[in-house]
Amino acid sequence: MTSACPARHAADIAHCLRITAFVTLPGEAMALPTAADRAALGLVSLPADVEAILIEERAPPRLVAHLTLVHDVSRRVLAKATKAWPKLPVDVDAGAFGAATHDIGKARFPAELSGPGSLHEAEGERLLLARGVSAARARFARTHGAERAALDVEELVVVVADTVWKGKRDKGLDDALVAAIARTTAQPTWQVFMT
Repeated sequence: MTSACPARHAADIAHCLRITAFVTLPGEAMALPTAADRAALGLVSLPADVEAILIEERAPPRLVAHLTLVHDVSRRVLAKATKAWPKLPVDVDAGAFGAATHDIGKARFPAELSGPGSLHEAEGERLLLARGVSAARARFARTHGAERAALDVEELVVVVADTVWKGKRDKGLDDALVAAIARTTAQPTWQVFMT
């Protein structure tokens, strides 16, 4: 069940939604947000190698904006998680890269930007592997649509970020992430939830 984002998250969601200024009309040239634009919005920059792929693939502006937002949210969540649980075995850079590329296959299946479909998942992984991206990083393009029970903490963070930037919460997804962190850190679920 999905519900509206609680008020305490409103500021985070509002700053993310301001990226829509970068979305252009169909047929317009893609322009990545500049460093000044990102700084003004308080967004974490996409990795340079991801920006290069997006330009080469002629990714639609809507996709670039989406990946920028999900990357920003994922990096923030992963940073807070590793601060709260210093022994949490996650690779923040890999998770952030995964967030920045999770929907990259939509550059080749643009109809899936505004409609249903999962063809972009396997295509995104293939696209990244063909460019020499490691399987450990390319997997996020495929796994962000997978069954939650099969996902690790980094993958779940990407899925949470892919949901929360829209101003929505998914209790089942939140519970899956809490359970994965509890399992990984050997802490009681209630303690992880309360942190």
